[in-house]
Amino acid sequence: MFLQSIFQLALVIDSKKFIKIFDRAYSTLEHVDEDKYADYSLTSKGITVLYQDSQYKKKIKLMLNPCRLLDSSKIDADTLSRKLEKRIVSYFNNKYQLDDFELTGMGVTTDIDVRSKEKASDYIKIIQRVGKVKGFSPPRDNWRDDDISFCLDGNSNGIKFLLYDLEALLGDDASEACFSRGLKHIPEDCEGLLRAEVILTKLKALREYTNKSSISKQIANLHNNRQQIFLDTFLRIVPFGNFYKKGKAEEIIRARVKDSTVGRKMLWLIRLVPEKKSLLLAQKALNYRRIDKIMTAFFDIEVAPITISKRHGIKKLDNIYNYL
Repeated sequence: MFLQSIFQLALVIDSKKFIKIFDRAYSTLEHVDEDKYADYSLTSKGITVLYQDSQYKKKIKLMLNPCRLLDSSKIDADTLSRKLEKRIVSYFNNKYQLDDFELTGMGVTTDIDVRSKEKASDYIKIIQRVGKVKGFSPPRDNWRDDDISFCLDGNSNGIKFLLYDLEALLGDDASEACFSRGLKHIPEDCEGLLRAEVILTKLKALREYTNKSSISKQIANLHNNRQQIFLDTFLRIVPFGNFYKKGKAEEIIRARVKDSTVGRKMLWLIRLVPEKKSLLLAQKALNYRRIDKIMTAFFDIEVAPITISKRHGIKKLDNIYNYL
């Protein structure tokens, strides 16, 4: 599984200083959204500079792809610090340096090749049936198209989750809302690709994975832990196991689960999911204190607790984790 990491660094400055920098860079800026502008002149080197010309707060953000900056998948904190410092000092004419910025976000991205646009659509439709997830809610922004994506925002954990059909999204204005526009690699052939993103948007989320003090060490540490960061959230949201029609899932449960009590709870759960329109709400309605035991039983027989809708014209979809 190839995981790309992107980092967001931010600097809040007063209006007078902001205007000087903004005016100097104006000829290279692209207007991306209301009060937001982007400078892509360093994007090929792994840095995109974003300007937020808000009435109340003037902010400059650096979107950093450390692998592109260093031309390597292995990130060394000292080398990163030297190269990033050099780029920042040069861009801002010695007015600002790396330590003036604060690390405010991280995104981890992977592309899941399910090998056809039909399957990409099928997986989105089925995973959407997960509905509510503990600690997450549907996003408040409206960039996403519900037909091609399943996205969630953390209620208070500072984590965003996005899963979308990359080919279907390309060319759509919605792509402007992606965490690291201009920095993420877009394959020439996107057919059958699902892009999954886990985005840490708050300091407390970042601190769950690093206790380093300097920005360069934080970035190196987080980059090296990107697989754990990604899977911690992906596993919480995307069910493990093959997807079946309800009748087939019930048949497998009856044949392979030897504990009759666990088996009955599993059968009840998969019937509750479409009724409650959410795996989480179905788990609550099941009212069983050992729900972890039930979910482990699904994992053991590789059957997802989410079943394929009657109206959906397929009988089975392989475990999406087989493609990671």
